[in-house]
Parts: sequence; C-alpha cells; structure tokens
Amino acid sequence: MNSPLLVWMLYINREVTPVEYERCYDLIQKTVPHARNIPKQPTSGDSLRQVLAQMMPLLMMRHRRIPRSRWRDHVTPAGKHWIEQASVASQDNTPQLTMHTSQMLDHVNPEHHLRSMIGYHLAWENSLVGMVMVQGRQREVTNIGLGIKQLCCEPRDATVTAYVESMSHKLTELELSHMTPDLGDEIVLRRLCILIALKSAYIKAIGQPIGFDWSRLEFNVPEETCFGDGQPLTGWEFRLYKSQLGVLRKGATVEESYQCVTAHFRGTLNSTFVWQDNNKDLESWVQFINIDQMTNVIPKLTD
Repeated sequence: MNSPLLVWMLYINREVTPVEYERCYDLIQKTVPHARNIPKQPTSGDSLRQVLAQMMPLLMMRHRRIPRSRWRDHVTPAGKHWIEQASVASQDNTPQLTMHTSQMLDHVNPEHHLRSMIGYHLAWENSLVGMVMVQGRQREVTNIGLGIKQLCCEPRDATVTAYVESMSHKLTELELSHMTPDLGDEIVLRRLCILIALKSAYIKAIGQPIGFDWSRLEFNVPEETCFGDGQPLTGWEFRLYKSQLGVLRKGATVEESYQCVTAHFRGTLNSTFVWQDNNKDLESWVQFINIDQMTNVIPKLTD
C-alpha cells in the first residue's frame, strides 16, 4: 500500500469573531450530518476547533471539484471515517489552494472506483486543527490517525517534572527511563510530547474509544520500535514532524510549537519511523492554511 498521505493543518492565527463562528457553525449544520451534535458555544475554544475540523473534509472535496451532493461520508463500527464519491466531476478553473493537492487528489477514472475511497482523520489542540487523508481501497484507508501535542506543560505554570508525573499513567517504565530530569526540561518535554503524539495517532488510527489504556502501548523511540500488550506492532508507518506557529493573541504575536505524528497501516513486515525535519520534504505532503483562508471559502463549501 504505497498511497501517499496528504495533511492539511489549519492554524488559528488570530481570534475568531462571533460572526465568523456563526458562519462556520451554520455551514456544518447544513452539510455534515454527523457533526450536528456539536454544541453551539461561540465562546468555547473546543467548540470552535470541532467546528473547524469538520470543515476540513468539505474543503478537501471542494479541491477535488466534487459537489457536496456527489459524495458520502461513511463511518465504520469503530468510528473511522471514509469518503465515497458518487461520480467524478469535471474540473473547473478555480485556483488551487496548494500545488501539492493534485499529487494525491487526482480525479479518479470511474473504473477505478474501488480505489478512490478517501480515509481521513481529524485532530486538534489549542491553535492547531489537522486532517490527514489517504486514497485507496476502503480497507486500506481507514487505519489512519493524526496526533497533535503542543510542547508546553499543562497547567502552564506546572514544572516539567510535575507534568511528566501527571502523564506517567500513560507511559511505561521504559518510556519514563528516557525522560530523566538530568536531561534537562527542554529534552524531557520534547520526548514526552513525541510519545503522547505517537500514542494518540496510533490509538485514533485503530479506532479505540476514550478510556483506552495508553500504557498498553510502548514506543522505544531511540530504537524505533513499538509494542502493544508486549507484542511488536508491525506494518505501521509513523511520520513525525513539528509545527511552529505565530499566533496573534491580544495584539501580540505568540510563538507556539507542536509535535505532530501521522500513523498509517501500510501492511509491511516492520513498522517504520519517518522523521520529517526538512521543510522542503515536509512541504511536499503537509500544507498549512490560516483562519482567513478557511473563512474566505465558506460560500463555496456548500456547493
């Protein structure tokens, strides 16, 4: 399964106005049936992130030139979403948001319908909302997940040592041994966020519910191995990259850093870890958009 991944990352680079929230909320109420249970809370950051996340598939299909009436969003018993096109729409001359979209989202010939399913997963944290997607057969595209973890302590005034202790129930003894205080706060926090993003991406990829025991998973990052209940996890591809954002808050720009991980089951003999530290390589499959780019296309997402 060599289908390429594509990731879109929406960064909320400024405050969203009540009017913009209303427009976004009304959009998903009209076009995303499974999102109608999202509470309407204009002052809630979590509600806003959920709403923006549900707009991402609409934006992706708009770039495929597929009208909303011509595709269906399915969900597996495990809660994994995948999109099926009813037919292939013709291209128009609307400018692409990104030149890289066409690398994966080419128009599919009708006889290749079975290979045209699009699996996707949505994730968000604080100022970042992401969508990872892959195209292929339905059974090949649903095991996909995205993990996002901001490099900061929670609560913000907590020490790194205290934060690691608060997260220790999600980690194994081996994982904790790689985060000893003598390494320094910066290294310890980065390693913790890598582990949390890795586990989150995998848990979401396999469709596990809230309440899953994260300590059943063990990632030996230095050796690039992973285990579930003591057994090797094979066939997985994990891609790790960082997102650096400049976010306007109360008139001042604040720098935020996020650790991101995609998990996709490739069916290979071993699991692989791909570290994307080169911006040029990252730009070939990860696209960043801001809140203005999203809100500006709202009228087109109902077509």
